[in-house]
Amino acid sequence: MKYLYTLIIFLLSLSLFSQDPNLAKEYYLSGEYEKAAIQYYKLYEKSNFKTEYYFTQYIQCLLADENYTQAEKDIKDQIKKRPQDVQLYVTYGNLYESQYLPEKADKEFRRAIDNLPNDRGVIQKLGSAFVRLTKYDLAEEAYLKGSKLLNDENIFAYYLADLYRRKGDTKQMIKYYLLTAGKNAGMINNLKTNFQRYLTTPEQYDELKLQLFEKSQNEPSNLMYQELLEWLYIQQENYNKAFAIARSLDIQSEADGAKVMNIGRVASNAKDYNTAVKAFEYITEEKGSLNTYYFDAKNELLTTKRKKLLQNYNYTSADMDSLSMEYKVFLDEFGINTRTAYITKQYGDFLAIYKNDLPEATKVLTNLVEMKGLNKHVIANAKLSLADYLLMQGDIWESTLYYSQVDKEFKEEFLGEQARFKNALLSYYNGDFEWAQAQFDILKSATSRLISNDAIDLSVFIMDNLNLDTTAVPLKMYAEADLLVFQNKFDQAFGKLDSIMVLFPEHSLDDDIAYTKANIFQKLKQYDKAVESYNFIIEKYPEEVRADNAIFELAELYDNVLQDDAAAEKLYEKLFLDYSNSTFAVESRKRYRIMRGDDIQ
Repeated sequence: MKYLYTLIIFLLSLSLFSQDPNLAKEYYLSGEYEKAAIQYYKLYEKSNFKTEYYFTQYIQCLLADENYTQAEKDIKDQIKKRPQDVQLYVTYGNLYESQYLPEKADKEFRRAIDNLPNDRGVIQKLGSAFVRLTKYDLAEEAYLKGSKLLNDENIFAYYLADLYRRKGDTKQMIKYYLLTAGKNAGMINNLKTNFQRYLTTPEQYDELKLQLFEKSQNEPSNLMYQELLEWLYIQQENYNKAFAIARSLDIQSEADGAKVMNIGRVASNAKDYNTAVKAFEYITEEKGSLNTYYFDAKNELLTTKRKKLLQNYNYTSADMDSLSMEYKVFLDEFGINTRTAYITKQYGDFLAIYKNDLPEATKVLTNLVEMKGLNKHVIANAKLSLADYLLMQGDIWESTLYYSQVDKEFKEEFLGEQARFKNALLSYYNGDFEWAQAQFDILKSATSRLISNDAIDLSVFIMDNLNLDTTAVPLKMYAEADLLVFQNKFDQAFGKLDSIMVLFPEHSLDDDIAYTKANIFQKLKQYDKAVESYNFIIEKYPEEVRADNAIFELAELYDNVLQDDAAAEKLYEKLFLDYSNSTFAVESRKRYRIMRGDDIQ
């Protein structure tokens, strides 16, 4: 029983003790410095006068209460007991500084450094104490002297790097961060984070590059510096030099090509297709077919070449033939299977859209959709494309069959909405306007903003042109022309559109006809005629529904193809100012600000 009572008393006292630091802190924060000082001194006593933190906090309370006499007395007492404790001299110096006695303060700070022992822990604590007091020069001196005492230049490198960061000395900060990593490769990711955070100007990155070059030359066996250089070039968007270093690192370390593969992907995403191609070709040609990344490199090489070819709209038929052959070689090597399903779908689209080889595209995609074991989303996307290309060839029944299959399987998903929209569009082409409009009305609430906007536009378009006429003939002719455009039968489409203008002069469809012609001219790369048609709509029909579409399409034409930034910027501005309710207004404002050089987050 006596033992139990003793244990309870001990636990209660332990509980009270554990609450004392919080109580002392509360007193201090509420400005009750005298009470806080009493609590901290009790804690210091309970620690057998060993916990420096409590003593430092005790003195801080006395200083806050301006009780300098008591503070000095207690500090002197502690120095007599522990003259080797350099932290006490810092505390003493802080006391003098609080009384605006800088010379006496400096003398005590100097005593701390002069009495610095050959002890890493003590040196580190002293440096940290000076940092807390923002005495950065003294902290620097403490760390540098400590490095000499311990005969190790790197031992306090990380602390020095952080110190120079605080001082704004970028050159020294970089030097000591690199010293830190030089002996500890595990620090490299930490360093990258710090450099990203603290280097904010091109000049600072140039300083890092200069020091990395020097380190690489002086320590060629330390590949970490080259790895940092590779990372630096990526930050500066110089992917070609990053690739050169990644390739060198891969060869020196006899690695599996992972770094080079990463550079290829980064460069491709940044639209530096030349570098991406070189990176992927290094894997396929130098690492060989047994390499882990061989298939992925082949796959991404083909995709990158396609992006490179199509980015500027200036490809030739010879370019198309060459890329088509590369697709064939790829599929001959790997076959059509789950791994190559995406590239097979891409090949089918390429044949139809850019080679205009609809029969071969149909054949490729038919083989794909009939294959067992493929991802259902891949099959659904292939079916949608296959249906489009069958429709281009006039096979309406097969088209609607595939659209309906996707609609049924993905009822509540984007693919289902896409299929329903295409089926409604098919009814529009066929002249079944009322049914098509009903479907478009349902699709107004589609989760896809693009489908929703298109559905709204087409519903309004049908309603306006059916209600204005006693006959649906002009609208039916226009829908037939739309189908001819979809089928890439441009001459026939022009003929149909011209017939509407002859048979129904000054019809409400005139702006729509001009818009369709402008889009055809774009596809035919007859850009002067496209510009003329878009401007015709903008000037003659500024209040019609096609006006904002024409402005945006023309702005994109100037922006992406004709490379006339001034004209594009002017049109983007006109769109979001004069047509603020347009679905293109937000995007136009964004592009305008980018072209103007605004910082877009």
